[in-house]
Amino acid sequence: MTIQGASPDLYNEDLAPATVRNWGPFSIFNVWTSDVHSLWGYYLAASLFLFCGGFVNFIVAIGIGSLIIYVLMNMVGYAGVKTGVPYPVLARASFGIWGANLPALVRAVVACFWYGAQTALASSALVALLIRTDWFLQFHQNTHFLGHSGLEVICFLIMWGLQLLIIQRGMETVRKFQDWAGPAVWIMMLILAIYLCVKAGTFAITSDIPMDVLLEKTKDAGVPGLPGSWTSLFAVAAIWVTYFSALYLNFCDFSRYGKNKDAVRIGNLWGLPINLVLFSLVAGITTIAAYDVYGEVLIHPEHISAKFDSWFLATLAALTFAVATLGINVVANFVSPAFDFSNVFPRHISFKKGGYIAALIALGLYPFAPWESGAAVFVSAIGATMGPIFGVMMVDYYLIRKGEVDVEALYREDGEFRFQNGWHVNALIAAGIGAMFSSILPSFTDWLPSWWGVYGWFFGVAIAGVIYYVLRSAAVGSGVKVAKA
Repeated sequence: MTIQGASPDLYNEDLAPATVRNWGPFSIFNVWTSDVHSLWGYYLAASLFLFCGGFVNFIVAIGIGSLIIYVLMNMVGYAGVKTGVPYPVLARASFGIWGANLPALVRAVVACFWYGAQTALASSALVALLIRTDWFLQFHQNTHFLGHSGLEVICFLIMWGLQLLIIQRGMETVRKFQDWAGPAVWIMMLILAIYLCVKAGTFAITSDIPMDVLLEKTKDAGVPGLPGSWTSLFAVAAIWVTYFSALYLNFCDFSRYGKNKDAVRIGNLWGLPINLVLFSLVAGITTIAAYDVYGEVLIHPEHISAKFDSWFLATLAALTFAVATLGINVVANFVSPAFDFSNVFPRHISFKKGGYIAALIALGLYPFAPWESGAAVFVSAIGATMGPIFGVMMVDYYLIRKGEVDVEALYREDGEFRFQNGWHVNALIAAGIGAMFSSILPSFTDWLPSWWGVYGWFFGVAIAGVIYYVLRSAAVGSGVKVAKA
């Protein structure tokens, strides 16, 4: 779509409103199968299962969290369908044409962290398979560099490189890839669960994992309360919601290709609450069966598959898990930074170049492995930084603008979104204060209660959203010239 009077510093073909909108409910559904059905998604679900102390508690907590996720994704998804623009362009409506670069870069940096985390987990599936042979086991044990074993580094580089091939042909290739990658993982997860249940000789939905084992496994996760307590269940729901915090911001990168709102709503319904609960159910059953079979708590699926007696099943599992992780990295951690980095320098950075930049940053992070601090802690720390941005954007779009945005003005330097020389100070103030309470204070001080960090994303959304609404209303009431609502 060509925008009349668009600034070359704000516009290129990748950032332009989508003109081809052929994503139906199945493609939207598979955004979520690609995003959820990953090693990290399973790892998180299995970790949260330990906090619940029982299967029913787990399904209830995950179910409540999944319904919240569904509502939030519909909010940002509908904005994408209506405007047709990617996340960093939509952010211009609330943060200004230049100010939007700040939330865009925050999302891009988070994507780079997740890119590294997912790639590391995918490579671990290959490592777990290869060390079944003596030669690879010795190489793994005796060769080390960059803070990892030589085998881990090689497998990481292989997985890192394979992902670059997927984005060569743009978003349509992404859609086709996720349409088969997500269902493939579902099949493998079911095989994993069935295999373990048969080996255990029973199908169990009640956990017999002793409380002392649960306490030992969860003691450093930062989740308040004993496993199975109400405080623990609320924390599980909160962490599950926070896990998707990055995609609350940039789901419009995908929904803008949707045929209509119904396609997004139906795809989200099947892909989120229904799919999430079923996926978590399989993760819980597998965790119980693995404990019954091996006598230990195994929350990494690649560690479970590595114990298979059958080389065929172990190989099939490792390859499927690797493909699954390619899927989530493309959906969540390539597409977003590709658009985000392109938004900063539209003249020089295309969608593909933006993806390459994200991949290189993730590669540079690998020696430091900042994602190895535990699933719950990592998700909470990363997710909390994006809550304030989401709060500002949704308040602006739904409460201030009532869902009406002049799309063409998003690409003009002298339009209504110029605010204060391209920056909307009210949005930056609100997001900054929200970030103080969502991430900075709970992460670097002891001024707030110990449980605060678990709910950091929610505090960030609420605090930033309220402050933005108050500042914006005060500015309009005082007659200050601001963007039209």
